[in-house]
Amino acid sequence: MTLFHFGNCLALVYVPYHLAYKYSGLSEYGAFWKCFQAGGIYMFTQLCKMLVLATFFPASDGSDQGKIDFVAEFLKATVDLADLAGMYLVLMGIPGKAHAKVLTAGIGWAGAENLLSRFLLLWVGARGAEFDWIYIQKSLESNISLVSVDLFRH
Repeated sequence: MTLFHFGNCLALVYVPYHLAYKYSGLSEYGAFWKCFQAGGIYMFTQLCKMLVLATFFPASDGSDQGKIDFVAEFLKATVDLADLAGMYLVLMGIPGKAHAKVLTAGIGWAGAENLLSRFLLLWVGARGAEFDWIYIQKSLESNISLVSVDLFRH
C-alpha cells in the first residue's frame, strides 16, 4: 500500500510539469535538453548560495538574544541575487522566441526546485508504513506553485 501512496504523491508532484511541457508547445521546439540545463543552473546557483551563506554568514550562537543585526540580515538577503544571475544565464542561453525562452527556463527552474525540495521528503516519508495526509498536501502545494507561476507569466 505504501508503494501506491508513494506513486500517487510522485504523480501529483511531477506529472503536471510534464503536462505543462508537453502541451505548452515546448516539445515542438525540442527544448527538453534546455529544461535540464536550466535545472542544472538552478542547482549550481543554490550550491553557490549555500556556500556563500555558510562561509561568510555563520549562524549566531544565540548569545545576542533580542538584538537584530540589520546589516548582516540585509547582506544575507542580497545572496538571493544569485537567483537573478542564474536566471539571466538561463534566458541568454536559450535560442528562440521570447515566450519559448521564458517557458523553458521556468519549467526547468521549477522542476529542479521541485526535485530538490520535495523528492527526498516523499522518498523518506511517503514510503513509510503509515499513510499520512501531509505528503498529499505537500504534493498539491507543488501544483499550486506551478499554477501561480503560470498565472503571473501572463
